[in-house]
Amino acid sequence: MPALKRPSKIVCVGRNYADHAKELGNEVPREPLLFLKPSSSIIGSGDTIVLPPQSSRVEYEGEIGVVLGAKLRNAGDGEAGRAIAALVAANDVTARDLQRSDGQWTRAKGFDTFCPLGVPSDGVPALDSLTIVTRVNGEEKQRASSALMVFPIPALLAYISTVMTLEPGDLVLTGTPAGVGALAGGDSVEVEIEGVSSVVNTVRAQS
Repeated sequence: MPALKRPSKIVCVGRNYADHAKELGNEVPREPLLFLKPSSSIIGSGDTIVLPPQSSRVEYEGEIGVVLGAKLRNAGDGEAGRAIAALVAANDVTARDLQRSDGQWTRAKGFDTFCPLGVPSDGVPALDSLTIVTRVNGEEKQRASSALMVFPIPALLAYISTVMTLEPGDLVLTGTPAGVGALAGGDSVEVEIEGVSSVVNTVRAQS
């Protein structure tokens, strides 16, 4: 599949792995916790994540991204699953200190370069047996199965479609597992959906 076209929106899901909610001292949500990232935050593999001067703590969050291939509105789980065009490795880069201080997440999640994406998959593998792995400077930091998601991928898409219409090409980030941590200038960070997609980026501080 060719490189991902710029989506009309990036819908993200917070705290969709119980261990990640726990490591940040949060409760597991009863319903999917949604937020948005701007499409201007997208970069590709090989591009550079820029640490903004407004933040003293920027963290990686390896995630499974879902690319929509059909319009969804008030969909059921089955229809939602059939609407998936591809999967893509994603890094929901987050200014953690700003996320905590702002009380909402737009600034913390929305800086330019804060949504690295790999090349989308050619086809859609089984959604309940995916493995997401994050490495920083070659050292494994995150590893989890999609089977551990609080809300499975089709259920997430169906839920989102009751709130907003999902358009072909839209991107949904499905949450990060435990093991998030800080990035520093000079780091190399890789997010991989094993056997499906990967994205690798270097990191630099903005002067």
